[in-house]
Amino acid sequence: MAEEPKIELFVKASYDAESVGNCPFCQRLFMILWLKGANFTLTTVDMKRAPNVLKDLAPGSQPPFLIYNDEVKTDTNKIEEFLEEALAPPQHPKLCCRYKESNSVGEDIFRKFSGYIKNPNPGLNDMLEKKFLSTLVKLNMYLETPLPHELAKNPDLTVSSRLFLDGDSLTLADCNLLPKLNIVKVMIKEYRDFAIPAELKGLTRYLENAYKRDEFRHTCPNDSEILLAYHSVAQYLSK
Repeated sequence: MAEEPKIELFVKASYDAESVGNCPFCQRLFMILWLKGANFTLTTVDMKRAPNVLKDLAPGSQPPFLIYNDEVKTDTNKIEEFLEEALAPPQHPKLCCRYKESNSVGEDIFRKFSGYIKNPNPGLNDMLEKKFLSTLVKLNMYLETPLPHELAKNPDLTVSSRLFLDGDSLTLADCNLLPKLNIVKVMIKEYRDFAIPAELKGLTRYLENAYKRDEFRHTCPNDSEILLAYHSVAQYLSK
């Protein structure tokens, strides 16, 4: 049997340097390694003291980065691709999606959320909220539409009951989207007193299923970390 690789993942530390900080890219790689069932060491990097830590390991880089058998890797997308190839069956599960649409659905949510949450002008709020909501509706439609493998089992199925984006297993697509949705959920509640509408049943079901999974729940930063990270850019609406 092949020798286990030595893997160390470096992620952004929380403001008090005690736990993981707010960084969806860090969480994405943390989730992937957990789902792969790999043995790895998690090291949090205190960004206030980061230059000392980083100058030897990954000069000019920000977390996340990975050391795999003494080789440093710093690009999140390339790390994801590398881990999918290096940690492969039969020892480790495949995490790539069956359907390419699963990879791109929801990709505009974070951009529209950003415009919505950074806007200080009450007069623009309704328009920006509608644009943001339309991205959630699009994701909800995808989650409610049965996928080909579901229809193969049940041709009369009209609404999907799958757990996640691509089926009943967490995939690379979920590792990318869920950390961002968690940020969205925390921020819209705090800054707009707004929640993801319950009528979006597919999206509500998706998030409920995700929070039941340790690989997601236990890699999320504390809500206070998310609020601190956005403190200088998010705007409360002036009355």
